[in-house]
Amino acid sequence: MILLTGATGFVGGHVLRGLRASRRPVRCLVRNPSKAGLDGDVVQGDMTDAASLKAAVEGVETVVHLVAIRQGSDEKFERIMAQGTRDLLSAAKEAGVGRFVHMSALGTSEESKDLVPYYHAKWEMEQAVEGSGTAYVIFRPSFVFERDGGILPTFSKLARLAPVTPIIGSGERKLQPIWAGDVAAYFDKAVDLDAATNRTFELGGPEAVTWNEFWERLKKARGIKRPSIHVPVAFMKANALVTERLPGNIPLTRDLLKMLEYSDNVVSNDDAVRTFQLTLVPLDEQLRRAA
Repeated sequence: MILLTGATGFVGGHVLRGLRASRRPVRCLVRNPSKAGLDGDVVQGDMTDAASLKAAVEGVETVVHLVAIRQGSDEKFERIMAQGTRDLLSAAKEAGVGRFVHMSALGTSEESKDLVPYYHAKWEMEQAVEGSGTAYVIFRPSFVFERDGGILPTFSKLARLAPVTPIIGSGERKLQPIWAGDVAAYFDKAVDLDAATNRTFELGGPEAVTWNEFWERLKKARGIKRPSIHVPVAFMKANALVTERLPGNIPLTRDLLKMLEYSDNVVSNDDAVRTFQLTLVPLDEQLRRAA
């Protein structure tokens, strides 16, 4: 039995479908089963409720842990992501869980951990996983693309509706988008691939491109011929300061801008490709599929 956290999220939905396609028994941890819209084995629980985590891992052999938040106070990041992961690991070890597959984020490192609360929480989670004594696999994905969620629909809407395409800063920073189905395939194989045990893998698609190149290829895939304009980072930060106060999940925050400014969002090695031997969806095909 696999316990999956974060099954109702964007990436989680794809991971769940991937695991089920491989006919793996999956139990989903959700806060409200009646609203989750999930079939099969569903258990009620919350990352801030240690007792519910202990109940969730009973009879489980592998945990696939995807829960994370993008916005909130430092205390909220600590409580849900960092402490929640520590409690889940403790419960898993006590229950005899043999493997813990964890989703971190590309860019997470000891050097970046104090940049924004999100990176700090992701780093704390990684450290807890590595020090748990349970066999683990850690994934650090780049931007995850799909038609049904994530950041790509926001980009597509912007390219379609805005009179000009705003590109943050010089547009020379790089990204390496990966298709959601490919991320799901990595998680599926990690459940029982011995070669992946106790290792951390950076996940990206087959191509790394600058933001300038990305926007051109996105617009080409959509048949859009509107021009682009480079917007100073300072202006975008001022805009984010206002939009952060709006209700809902805001796609552009000051913390995200810090992360984009900090470094390229690309993998530093091909360990994942060599270890898992998956055929990944090229960027142009990702954009076509999501059109």
